[in-house]
Amino acid sequence: MKILNASDAKREFGDVLINAQHGPVGINRNGKPVAVVISAVEYERLEAIKEAHLKQSIEEGLADLQAGKVKDGKTVIDKLRKRVSG
Repeated sequence: MKILNASDAKREFGDVLINAQHGPVGINRNGKPVAVVISAVEYERLEAIKEAHLKQSIEEGLADLQAGKVKDGKTVIDKLRKRVSG
C-alpha cells in the first residue's frame, strides 16, 4: 500500500485518486495513519461482504431462536457472575 502524509495527499489529490484505482492509498498525519483511500469498486465489494456477513449472522440467530438455543439476559448475567466469583 502506498503511504502519503496528509499534506502530500492534499497537494497530489488527483494522483491519489488515480492510485486508489489500483490499490489502497494510506494517508498519515504526524506519522500516524488517519485514512485509507480506496476505489469505489473496492468500497462496494467491502460493503457487499459486510452485508453478506450480517445477513448470515441474522439467519444463524433466527435459527438459534427457532431451535430454542437462546437464554434470557438475566440467565446469562447470573452465569457470568458465578464464573467470575468462582
